[in-house]
Parts: sequence; C-alpha cells; structure tokens
Amino acid sequence: MGFTIGGMREIRSGTRRRGRSYRSSECTAVAEYTGLWGWDVVRGARAVGGACSCGRTDCPAPGAHPLEFAPEIPAGATLDEVSRAWAELPGASVMLAVGRAFDVIEVAEPAGRRALARLERMGLPLGPVTATPEGRAHFFVSPGAAAQLPALLYRLGWDDPTSLDLCGLGPGTHLTAPPSDRGGRGPVRWLRPPALDAARPPEARLLLGTLAYVAHRSRA
Repeated sequence: MGFTIGGMREIRSGTRRRGRSYRSSECTAVAEYTGLWGWDVVRGARAVGGACSCGRTDCPAPGAHPLEFAPEIPAGATLDEVSRAWAELPGASVMLAVGRAFDVIEVAEPAGRRALARLERMGLPLGPVTATPEGRAHFFVSPGAAAQLPALLYRLGWDDPTSLDLCGLGPGTHLTAPPSDRGGRGPVRWLRPPALDAARPPEARLLLGTLAYVAHRSRA
C-alpha cells in the first residue's frame, strides 16, 4: 500500500475543511489506520456505568470487544466512509483486527517500557507500541509471529514462555486502539505511535530476545 505525508495532511485537513459536520477524534484516527497503514478496524462496545453497551448482562468482557452486528471498516476506507460508519454508532470504541497486517507481542507495561528504551538505543526496527489501562504493552510485529512465538523463544533458550508473562496475539483477536477507552478503565495510549513505516511491522525475532530478557529480569 502506498501513502505519503501529503496524504496524512489531506486526511487531517479534511476535518478542518468540513467545519461542524460529523468528525471526531475516533474518525480521524480510524481514517489514518485504514488509509495510511492498511489496518482493518472494528467498532467496539463501550462500558456504560459498569455495564457493556452490547446489552448483555452476562458480557464476559464489558466494553472491550467488537460489536458483532457492526460491519468491519476495511483497510483503505476514507475519512468520509469512516465518518458515516461512526455516525451510525456514535461512541463506539476503536478496535484493530489482529493477525492480518500485524500480530502482537504482549508483555507487562513496565517491562515493555524498559524493553522499548533498550531497543531504541540499539537502533533495531520497531513498530507501534500501545499501553492499556490494565498495565499491558502491545508491540506490533509482522503477521504470523503469534503462532511462531513458542518456537522462537525455544531457540533463544526459553523453554517456558508462560514464566516470562509474555504472549502472542494473532488471528481472531482484537486490540482496543487509541484514542478509545478500554472497558471503562481509562484510555489506551501510544508508547510508540505509528510512523510512516507502520504498514511494515518488524519481524518478531528482531525484538524477542530483548523482550524476553527484560520480562525475565522484571519478574525476577
């Protein structure tokens, strides 16, 4: 997928040009996710007074799951298309479909922050990184990483990935993305925002040694 800095400016300036028409921070963010980085977006539930907006009294993940009846917003959707979709479900949370353009390595946020600083000092390629209000960090990596994670860790000398509090998220999972709130606990935020190369996330093997080492040291 091609994109330019000019394209990013056009998405953002489009909001200003349209005055008071339906535009929100969610719409602008989603248009960048779909238009610049080729990510599929799903509209998600929100927590309202401790209950889930999906309406299920027994919801297992209040405010933190996709709305089953809401069609997916595909990669390539424009700001106008995103805005029309959000006008149908104002207040929906922004969720990214994992396992297509990227997989995710999840680790505790304190360990993730330390690993991120170390990886940046080493000059290794990095993709976006989010932090949740539950204290988890999510590193975006190339698709297929979640399925390969146990084997990759084994090659690095880690026989038991569960002892690291480190896991992979792949197809069938969704992440709540900034600027949305997650389950009424607070907003998801970027530890490392998407850059222009976010459509090409790094191979997990380039980050995994540092992530595993820092996660191990943190738990110890």
